[in-house]
Amino acid sequence: MEFTHFNEEGRARMVNVGDKQDTKRVAIAQGSIQMKPETLKMIVEGRAKKGDVLAVSQVAGIMAAKETGRLVPMCHNIFLTGVDIKFDICEEKSTIDVEATVTTTGKTGVEMEALTAVSVACLTIYDMCKAVDRGMVIKHICLLEKSGGKSGTFRRTEVL
Repeated sequence: MEFTHFNEEGRARMVNVGDKQDTKRVAIAQGSIQMKPETLKMIVEGRAKKGDVLAVSQVAGIMAAKETGRLVPMCHNIFLTGVDIKFDICEEKSTIDVEATVTTTGKTGVEMEALTAVSVACLTIYDMCKAVDRGMVIKHICLLEKSGGKSGTFRRTEVL
């Protein structure tokens, strides 16, 4: 294994994927945001002054996936065929787990798009609730699974 985003001089480059075959590609990423129990209750009950926190976060995550190539310098602009954001609320841990599934049929994978979607969805939750809870913590953003392409399938085995 070697890094692919460096040229012969050791300088950054965007990898040429022109000769790769188009394949169906899927990536699933997750992350979590922990908050005070009263902040979580406010979100669940729809009492946030800025609006429906999860609805806005979901749209933000989808938009972020679509803009990944503009945000991360060496990422390709990819035609996405689907983006889905799901939330799992855990009152015991006072967390919202965010999961993004991104799909495409193309020459390069969508791992960065899924990771970006999760990151921005979590950041949006933070932004919408920071007036009442600046101590929220975003954590455990990671790739859970990816399929398609030459490198095949990856599935995370350890639990975060």
